[in-house]
Amino acid sequence: MQAGHSHRCKIWMRVLLIAGATLIPSFALANSQQAISKNSLVHVASAPRIVTLYQGATDSAVALGLTPIGVVDSWLEKPMYHYLREPLDGVEHVGLETQPNLEKIAWLDPDLVIASDFRHGRIAPLLAAIAPTVSTNTVFGFKTTLTMIANATGREAEADELLQRWDERVSDFRQQIAERLGREWPQKVAVVRFKSDHVRIYTSGFTGSILNELGFKQPDTLQTQGWGMKLTNTENIPVLDADVMFVLLEPDDPAIADNYQRWANHPLWQQLSAVKSGRVFDVDPVSWMMGGGILAANTMLDDLYRHYGLSQSLEQQQHTCLSPLPNHVEESAC
Repeated sequence: MQAGHSHRCKIWMRVLLIAGATLIPSFALANSQQAISKNSLVHVASAPRIVTLYQGATDSAVALGLTPIGVVDSWLEKPMYHYLREPLDGVEHVGLETQPNLEKIAWLDPDLVIASDFRHGRIAPLLAAIAPTVSTNTVFGFKTTLTMIANATGREAEADELLQRWDERVSDFRQQIAERLGREWPQKVAVVRFKSDHVRIYTSGFTGSILNELGFKQPDTLQTQGWGMKLTNTENIPVLDADVMFVLLEPDDPAIADNYQRWANHPLWQQLSAVKSGRVFDVDPVSWMMGGGILAANTMLDDLYRHYGLSQSLEQQQHTCLSPLPNHVEESAC
């Protein structure tokens, strides 16, 4: 009884700290954005109670054999991506990645919070009032996220093994695709995401960093465009010209499907190199962009092996089966 009373008192103190911290002027919050990063050497118990506040952190935690006590809602396939539903069955949700519920996080009484400066820099003092917090600069650096969580939870050996497997797969893919395509390698790649009223082509982020590591090149039109470009007019279709195109479509959205058909039926689309050579592939936006962790990265690499007709050893296939894949992903090696 006394222990329960002590726990409730501790939680109320945290909630009061949060309420008080909300009165901190915005300029003070901005100046304290590095506060969470300074806790990067936090090391918690062998079975830590962790809350993950971005998708890549949730993916990475599961890959390391950790079950968070709290996670944020997924961007698609709400409330959680299909490939993470089984390992996260019954786990509490603490709001949106862009707006986590601080009071709910406090009531969960975590040992550790996994955050991102990009998403949560302004609420750094509030998170620190709840629990030790570690943070990365971005939400898409899956290797950085994996290593950070491993270092904070004593899972360094597991992370090293996961990254070694990844490096081996990358090396194997690069060797096989160079042999398969010969002079046609490296290929220029366009990663295109259709929305209801525009099209985005990406050159960096989670997808771009992986494709770059695998040896793909950027289209000439996009080499100086930062994250990529937003296109609103079909007259801009020539910007998408590349040797291969991967198209991300959000499922069950008729407006997006209609917009895709409008662009794909345009005469300029038919002149694209990837269209002429039959190298336009629809891919899963969860594994190719939204998942943000090493499990999603391995599923994305599985897709690339399959699209290029490259072989994977049984050992490689087993290594990608660290977590259930989306139900709609075909030809799964798992």
